[in-house]
Amino acid sequence: MSWTLDLGARPADPTSVRFRVWAPRAKTVGVRLMGSDRPVVSLTPSDDGHFEGVATDVAPGSRYRYVLDGRVERPDPASRFQPQGVHGPSEVVDPNAFRWSDSHWRGLPLERMIIYELHVGTFTTEGTFEAIIPHLDYLRAELGVTAIELMPVAQFPGERNWGYDGVYPFAPQASYGGPSGLKRLIDACHAKDLAVVLDVVYNHLGPEGNYLADFAPYFTDRYRTPWGQAVNYDGPDSDEVRQYIVSNAVYWITEYHVDGLRLDAIHGIYDFSARHIVAEIADAVHAHAERLGRILPVIAESDLNDVRVIAPRAEGGHGLDGQWNDDFHHALHTVLTGENTGYYQDFGRIEQLARALREGFVYSGQRSAFRRRRHGSSSRNRPPSQFVVSAQNHDQVGNRAHGDRLSTLIPHEALKVAAATLLLGPNVPLLFMGEEYAETAPFLYFVDHGDPPLIEAVRKGRSAEFASFGWTDEIPDPQSPRTFDRSRLTRDRPRTPQQAAILAWYRALIALRASVPALGAAANVTHTVWAWESDRILAVHRRAPDGSMALLILGLSPTPTTLTLHEPVGTWRRQLDAGETTFGGEGARPSLSTVPITPDGTSVALGGYPSMVFVPA
Repeated sequence: MSWTLDLGARPADPTSVRFRVWAPRAKTVGVRLMGSDRPVVSLTPSDDGHFEGVATDVAPGSRYRYVLDGRVERPDPASRFQPQGVHGPSEVVDPNAFRWSDSHWRGLPLERMIIYELHVGTFTTEGTFEAIIPHLDYLRAELGVTAIELMPVAQFPGERNWGYDGVYPFAPQASYGGPSGLKRLIDACHAKDLAVVLDVVYNHLGPEGNYLADFAPYFTDRYRTPWGQAVNYDGPDSDEVRQYIVSNAVYWITEYHVDGLRLDAIHGIYDFSARHIVAEIADAVHAHAERLGRILPVIAESDLNDVRVIAPRAEGGHGLDGQWNDDFHHALHTVLTGENTGYYQDFGRIEQLARALREGFVYSGQRSAFRRRRHGSSSRNRPPSQFVVSAQNHDQVGNRAHGDRLSTLIPHEALKVAAATLLLGPNVPLLFMGEEYAETAPFLYFVDHGDPPLIEAVRKGRSAEFASFGWTDEIPDPQSPRTFDRSRLTRDRPRTPQQAAILAWYRALIALRASVPALGAAANVTHTVWAWESDRILAVHRRAPDGSMALLILGLSPTPTTLTLHEPVGTWRRQLDAGETTFGGEGARPSLSTVPITPDGTSVALGGYPSMVFVPA
C-alpha cells in the first residue's frame, strides 16, 4: 500500500488542481470554489468510495469546500490549510513552493537528542512559528539542546489550545503561521543543527469542527477514549482510515522535513488487528527514513508500561524507537515534593528512582495502588536510550489544577538536583520550555472553543479530573484569554539571581554531558546505581567503552548527611558541583575536591541537596 498523500487538493499544473476525497457516505461529491460564481465541479465516484476530478483555472491559494449530496458543504478532511479556522473553507497549497536549504541535514538518532518541548502559542509573545526563529541560537548554541519538540500544530478551534483538539491532521495551525511559517521554522532549525520532533495525535480528533464522519466511517462506537470517539482502526472500512493516518505520519517527514514523531497517548488507540497501527506507522516512517537517507525516530507516549511498544518487530514488538517514561518523572517528583495523591501514591521511595535509572519502568508487573491491579512489564533488557524522561513536561505541569512548575514547589537547591538527575542520567532528557531558568509562570490548560455547551463540558471535566489529587480549589477558566496569557513564558523580563544561577547550571550540565563520553544516552555506556533510602542519596557510576568514567552524587533531601562509599574504587576528582557560587550555592567544599574511594570505605560529608559530578583523578 502506498503511503503518499493522494487525498485532498493537489496542483496538477499551474492552472488546474486535482481533488480526491474518500466519501462512501455520500452519493455525490462536488467542489465549490469560494469567491467565484462558478458552478460546483462534480467529482467522479469510484467503487471504493473515493471521488476524484480536476478543476481548471484554479491555483494555489484558492479556497474550496466539498459539497456532499448537493446540500451539505464541508472543509476537506485532508486539508493542507484552514486559513479561516476549523469551520472555514480549505485552501489549495502547492507542496513544492517552498525552497528548502537543508539538503545537508540528515537528522539525529534519539540517543543524541536533548529535547526541548515547547508550545508555539506561549513560547513567544507573538505565538507564531516564525517568532521562534530568533530564539534558536539561544536554544542550540547557548543552552545546548539538540532538538525541539513542538506540541501538536494540526488545526484546532480558535487561537488558544494545547493542540490536542486538532481536527485537520494535515493542516498546520493558521494562527501560528500556517504551512509556510512551519516550513520556515523547520528550515531555520536545521540551519542551526537542531532537530524537530512533532507531537501528533492519532488516538482521537477534537470535537469542534470535526466533520470527518460526514464523509466516511473514520470513527467507531465499539470503543471510547477519554477524549471522545475512537478512531476506526480495526472495523469495517478501516483500511482507508489506516491509510489516512499513516499517510499523515509520512506527510510530516516528507513535505515538512520533520525529524521525528511523538505519538500522543497510544494507550488510547484501540486496534486489535494482527498488525497494530502504531507498528504500521513506525514501519512506514522507518522505510521512508531509509529511502531518504535520514534518521527519523518514532517515540510513543504510553501509559501501559508495555515493553512491546519499543521491542523490535523481530521480537514481537511494535518497533518504535523510544517512549516517554512517566515512571521516571513520578519517582523524581514525589521524592522532591512529597506529594502522594492520585497516581503519585504509587511512588515516593528513592529506590524507585534508582530503578527508573537502572531499568526504565518502575512498575514492571507489581501491583499499583492507584490502578488497584498489577501494572507493566519488564524493560530491563531495553537500552536506556529508548526512554525519554523529564522532570517537567506539558502534561505534568499543565494537568495540575494551577499549572504550577517545580520552581514554585521545591527549593532552589532541589531544582539543581532534579536537573542533574535528568541531564546526566542514562536516558534521553526532555526539558519543558522555561524549565532551564526556573520559569515561574504557570502552564495552564486553555481552549478557545465556539460552542457554549462544549465550553461548559470542558470546565466540568477539568474539575472532575483533579478530584483524585485532592485539588478542590477553583481552577482557572480554560476558556478565558487570561488563562492563556498567564501561561506565556516571561523570558523577556529581567531574570532574578536565582534564575540566572539555574540557567548557568543547566548550561554547565549540558556542556559536561557533551564533553564526557561516559555521560549521555549512548547505548554502549554502562551504569550502576546505588540508593540510600534513609539518607535519600543516589550514586550513579557511568563508564564508556573508551574507559572514561563519571560518578554522580545526588541528594534529594535538605538534611546534611555523611555517606560511606565502598565503590567505585579509585581516586575521584570533582568536576562539577551545584554548591559553587556560580550556580547560586554557598561555595564548593574544599574537602570534596578529591575523594579516594577504597574497599574499606570512605566517609563523605554532604550538605543538603548535594549534586556533584566526579571524574577519575
